[in-house]
Amino acid sequence: MPNNLHLINHPLIQHKLTLMRRAETSTAKFRTLLKEISLLMAYEVTRDLPLKRETIQTPLAAMEAPVLAPEKKLVVVSIMRAGQGILDGILELIPSARVGHIGLYRDPQTLRVIEYFFKVPENLADRDVLVVDPMIATGNTAVAALYPLKQAQPRSLRFLCLLAAPEGIAHFHQEHPDVPLYTAAIDDRLNHQGYILPGLGDAGDRLFGTK
Repeated sequence: MPNNLHLINHPLIQHKLTLMRRAETSTAKFRTLLKEISLLMAYEVTRDLPLKRETIQTPLAAMEAPVLAPEKKLVVVSIMRAGQGILDGILELIPSARVGHIGLYRDPQTLRVIEYFFKVPENLADRDVLVVDPMIATGNTAVAALYPLKQAQPRSLRFLCLLAAPEGIAHFHQEHPDVPLYTAAIDDRLNHQGYILPGLGDAGDRLFGTK
């Protein structure tokens, strides 16, 4: 595996992911599971967020205690639309995080990525940026999303997904070998339509109840 590939295989995450994969899982349950997994995965991805010391008063004594550095708030960038499900879980854990959105879709015929929306917080420099999307299939969407963010020169840049195909991982690390990729599972392959097998279907459709 590439050095910057991190497989998060916690038992709770793997169990919940199996429930998400099941074809009979309802939209409401799928949405809840995605939020829960996102919250659990966020613990791993944010292990090295910068801290500072602050003087506080406990019921018994004063102390110097660690708190997140407020001047360097995490920025979570959701790739629309399925990234919203991961975003919701992370915001429950880190409600002070700033939020950005990138609208990208894959042409079903050419698999080419088309951007239709881009809005992120200003002054990304010296901030940690986490890009989220449930799946990396061909890798085209993930690769395209990172280029404009790199131009802003954030302090760090990472990508979080639930599932990844080997083909997408290879493409991702060929184009962005400097960006750590966090995933809960590496599936077998892509089918001729560019969908992950065995996968979990179209994450956006299952999240929002559309087809």
